[in-house]
Amino acid sequence: MTHRTLTELEAGLERVLEAPTERGTLRLIVARTAIDERQILQRGTLTEEHGLEGDNWLTRGNKRTPDGSAHPLKQVTIINARVLELIAGEPENWAAAGDQLYADFDVRETNTPAGTRLSVGNATLEVTDAPHLGCAKFKDRYGHDALRWVNSEAGVKLKLRGVNARVIKSGMIRIGDQISKA
Repeated sequence: MTHRTLTELEAGLERVLEAPTERGTLRLIVARTAIDERQILQRGTLTEEHGLEGDNWLTRGNKRTPDGSAHPLKQVTIINARVLELIAGEPENWAAAGDQLYADFDVRETNTPAGTRLSVGNATLEVTDAPHLGCAKFKDRYGHDALRWVNSEAGVKLKLRGVNARVIKSGMIRIGDQISKA
């Protein structure tokens, strides 16, 4: 995959910012089954206890929690699919980003601040204030400029790397489901 330049990414920002703000569409569901392993799902179950069933969030834990357990505010990540479309092109290149939900939906702070509830399928998630930033693996997969872009001051403010959320009502989700503010 060819990595996009910072100039190319900045030129595509306008389309990213045109994502739906009220009702969007779930474009991709990905379970991280193990470190660096991904399973694309047509449908999935979100639960308050496990996040996305089949995902390793709970068993993987988090090195930043005092006891190494899973971070309760980082149960599910949601990224604007337009960002990955710009960075990675075709949907078959998106799953490597490591997010679970890819939605054609505006996740900027101005649209989905912490505490915003989102309905997806018959599940409900709540956006948390835990930051979601690009990491070394993101750079390896999509290039240095992509990492610089999503982690820039403007990129962080626009939540280009997406948001963290927690499940507050369990339910089924499917690709093509509507995502909206609850």
